[in-house]
Amino acid sequence: MPQIYVDADACPVKAEVLKVAERHQMRVSMVANTGLRPSRDPLVRMVTVPKDPDAADDWIAEEIAASDIVVTADIPLADRALKKDAYAIGPTGRIFDTSSIGMALAMRNLNQHLRETGESRGLNASFTPRDRSNFLQAFDTLCIKAKRTAPGGAAQ
Repeated sequence: MPQIYVDADACPVKAEVLKVAERHQMRVSMVANTGLRPSRDPLVRMVTVPKDPDAADDWIAEEIAASDIVVTADIPLADRALKKDAYAIGPTGRIFDTSSIGMALAMRNLNQHLRETGESRGLNASFTPRDRSNFLQAFDTLCIKAKRTAPGGAAQ
């Protein structure tokens, strides 16, 4: 059974992940470098990593396997997940795949350069109810796909 890994620092869809994961009976690891509220659900694991900038990303990248799902807004982490044949989805419901990750990385690097040179203030769009709805729909579909493609899944 595939597992779900959440880059939980500042993730606006933690509750939605838990709701969908429970429906699919999938294990969830919430990974953050800040304190997380403990969960009584045996399928949910709270992981606190050191406060290093990429500690959560590194921990997730080490743990994931093929057909697992990573929930993250961090495009380099999404790229690392795809390289391990895992799935990656952003909190707005954007599913990253091998055909889109290159452009996403290029845009991220361009925007970072523009912020560093002062050409852009780097403000992110507000998270909307529509984003939440898009995430729920795309994440549920991705969970079904991950279960089918996992070793021993329905696609085998």
